[in-house]
Amino acid sequence: MDNINNKINLTTDVTYLKGVGPRRAKTLKDHHILDIGDLLYYYPRKYIDRSIITKMNMIKVGQEVLVVGKVQSCGLKKTRKRNYYQVTLNDNYGNINLIWFHALSWITGKFEIGDIIAAYGKVDFFNGFNITHPEFDSLEDNDDPINTGQIIAVYPGTSELKKVGLESKGFRKIIRNAIEKTHLVINDYFTVNFLKEYGLINRCSSIINIHQPDDSHNLKNAIYRLKFDEHFFLQLLMALRKKRIENTNGKVYLKRGHYVKKMYDEIPFTLTNSQIKVLKEIRSDLISNKQMNRLLQGDVGSGKTIVATLIASIVIGNNSQVAVLAPTELLAEQHYRSFKKYCDLVNIKSGLLTGSLSISQKSNLLEDLKSGELQIIIGTHALIQDQVIFKDLGLVIIDEQHRFGVEQRKKIIDKGYNPEILAMTATPIPRTLAFTYHGDIDVSVIDELPKNRKKIETKVIQQDKLNEVYDFIKKILIKGQQCFIVYPLIDDSEYIDLKAAKSGYEKIKNIFSDYNVGYLDGKMKIDERNKIMDMFSQNKINILVSTTVIEVGIDVPNSTLMIIDNAERFGLSQLHQLRGRVGRGSQKSFCILIARKFTPDSHKRLKIMENTNDGFIISDEDLKIRGPGDYFGKRQHGYMKLKIGNIIKDGSIIRIARNAAFSLIEKDPKLDKKENIPVKKQFLKYYKEMIEFIDIS
Repeated sequence: MDNINNKINLTTDVTYLKGVGPRRAKTLKDHHILDIGDLLYYYPRKYIDRSIITKMNMIKVGQEVLVVGKVQSCGLKKTRKRNYYQVTLNDNYGNINLIWFHALSWITGKFEIGDIIAAYGKVDFFNGFNITHPEFDSLEDNDDPINTGQIIAVYPGTSELKKVGLESKGFRKIIRNAIEKTHLVINDYFTVNFLKEYGLINRCSSIINIHQPDDSHNLKNAIYRLKFDEHFFLQLLMALRKKRIENTNGKVYLKRGHYVKKMYDEIPFTLTNSQIKVLKEIRSDLISNKQMNRLLQGDVGSGKTIVATLIASIVIGNNSQVAVLAPTELLAEQHYRSFKKYCDLVNIKSGLLTGSLSISQKSNLLEDLKSGELQIIIGTHALIQDQVIFKDLGLVIIDEQHRFGVEQRKKIIDKGYNPEILAMTATPIPRTLAFTYHGDIDVSVIDELPKNRKKIETKVIQQDKLNEVYDFIKKILIKGQQCFIVYPLIDDSEYIDLKAAKSGYEKIKNIFSDYNVGYLDGKMKIDERNKIMDMFSQNKINILVSTTVIEVGIDVPNSTLMIIDNAERFGLSQLHQLRGRVGRGSQKSFCILIARKFTPDSHKRLKIMENTNDGFIISDEDLKIRGPGDYFGKRQHGYMKLKIGNIIKDGSIIRIARNAAFSLIEKDPKLDKKENIPVKKQFLKYYKEMIEFIDIS
């Protein structure tokens, strides 16, 4: 047995641990816990601090308390008005009732007489002290030696884990066993000097104290160290990417060329100071011999497209080609319209490549692209196909790049020799994500709107006031202005109680029979969509009923009213993008958010829209509500490998970890120094699959 113990380390299979048989091992494997290292990095979801438990004879009405007691009785209570579920706890000092009015089928069966329960919530009084809908956790008998400490770890659970006895108690037992077997072989990958410089406890102490904290101070230090590690290795990935790109030679675009000068003279408006500043930043990249890797971001309507077009004209003026990659056909079409409008002023030949083109149209386009006759091409994912060949691709513009996978971005970039890369987004990146998600690239921000833009007045309306909304639409139409009405679905659904665009279109047509009402959704053919958009742009359609396909890229200055139905179903950033379709002219513009189901949460979110037009504030709030996975999509967020780190809350840790990672790569770009080899090995464990794409932001 001693020989076996001596060989156990973090890569040892969990079956070597006492208490992990074949059944438990299979369930753990299903939860991605294969070896002892996986188990030790399976963190508690929260802790119960016995030092702050309130005795039941000391509780008062209105207090928020943590109580621990034994279940004396539990069951469904029936009254004439409503049914509820009640659990009575006793701690030898008194009783308290836990009450549930909702989810009765879910709560029934979760308690048995004699169970030890920790419950948290606000105390009220009716036939005794009660906590309604408390947070709760099942504990074990206090005689269990694992629970004698003040702070008890509570682990994430599933029904599958529960079936094999791996609730919190079961996890505490096998993790205690794992720590006893391996604590002598949990080596640190950071040097002693590194730990001292950044105020970190050693790795072994952090793992012990995250699971078995002696006190809150040790727990705090353990959490800090483990958060730091996750953010450090993510920032190391960013630092390696940035260093890789800095060492990649790009083409030097010394000539401004006649295209950009003529285009600048021909555009019928004056650029803002912010646009000029950003142009200079990007121009400095083009004249260097390093490959550009820059993100251009700005709020809705800030004028990113003209900046991108001017930059494209510089590259084209140096005899290279430009590709503009957009995530949807509608956005690609809108970009094509915008780019073509400016390119036609200076006789730059542009083209649009989407999946909707006929075989002959596509063939002719690709031939012109290969010969170099086509100077700029705008398209969707169709651009990354193998048959798309450039004569000399010099600049890749990727719009809403977080909607593309790393592999897709690599494919388009590989169509040229180290082309310049300019990512664009109309979704302001939350400040809290700037270092985390875009820490490897340079960022230019257009933080100024054109001077003629006025603040859009936003109002949240409940569905019982729809007649007031219709009256307001009529006032807008009488002025000769236009209106968008957006619905969350195309067709009515028997499963989801949401308003649909098609049925909404029929209703709006009947109400506004004296006006031209148009309809748009993402399933329509490209020619149909173009026809509708042309008619709306020419004011031949007064009201455009649509799905969210108009979220980005639509620019009709005469449209001054945006109405969004079922607004509570949209994220804040999406609402802000939709609102940005109006307010593009000199007239006062409005946005009405119709809430069909008005919960406290939706009320809070929609009030944010009423209170601000600032996309950066809105994106920060949206991130807090929806989280990074929802913000970037699960694929994009998945590579961050964060189990305990939180990119929303860990701002100060991220900054320190970033400085540490970038400083290390500056001193040792390949992590080849002897003292950094352990860091390199650990980094490869985290991000081995990303090494192939180290030069893709």
